[in-house]
Amino acid sequence: MNINKIHHAAIICSNYKRSKKFYTEILGLDIIAETYREERDSFKLDLRVGMADQIELFSFPGAPKRPSYPEAQGLRHLAFEVGDIDETIRELEKQGVMVEPIRVDEGTGQRFTFFHDPDGLPLELYEKI
Repeated sequence: MNINKIHHAAIICSNYKRSKKFYTEILGLDIIAETYREERDSFKLDLRVGMADQIELFSFPGAPKRPSYPEAQGLRHLAFEVGDIDETIRELEKQGVMVEPIRVDEGTGQRFTFFHDPDGLPLELYEKI
């Protein structure tokens, strides 16, 4: 087996317009492609993260809610690497996004924090210096 990397993370949102605005205008992710699938009444938005990573943002009518606590079973959170966590937090807060206090990773000494997307999905900022 030869797994090269994670190709993408997929997120199902409850409100496509609101989530599209959050990920593109607030987080500043670039749109790779946007597709409307009429047979499913569903949108799929491919977003570029950095130089090579991707998020697929989906909308499905009537999708069930899922508990989204960082310690719940399943995907814990999605982490974004940033160069300056303080500046990134200021940018998010200017857009009305609430960000938790900065923590320090005991293993690496790197600083990190959490915030949430419009559906409460935990997102992490991880400062890589």
